[in-house]
Amino acid sequence: MADRSGSDQDVTYRAPVGCVDLRAFDDEGNAYEIHACHDCLPWHAEVVIVDGEILVREWHAVGCPQFKELIGD
Repeated sequence: MADRSGSDQDVTYRAPVGCVDLRAFDDEGNAYEIHACHDCLPWHAEVVIVDGEILVREWHAVGCPQFKELIGD
């Protein structure tokens, strides 16, 4: 992965990060499967409970194409 520091596509460990909360379970109670993001180095996920609902919080570099797609939905 090329170091793209200084551009809006910075996906290195030094990149600013943002998060998105995703449902952990579908309407039938089945857990969603998550996969590591190969587009950015700072990606990580954590399980959180917000207002009694279990969510998966994914952290990405803000310039990550997958993150941009997730927050655009």
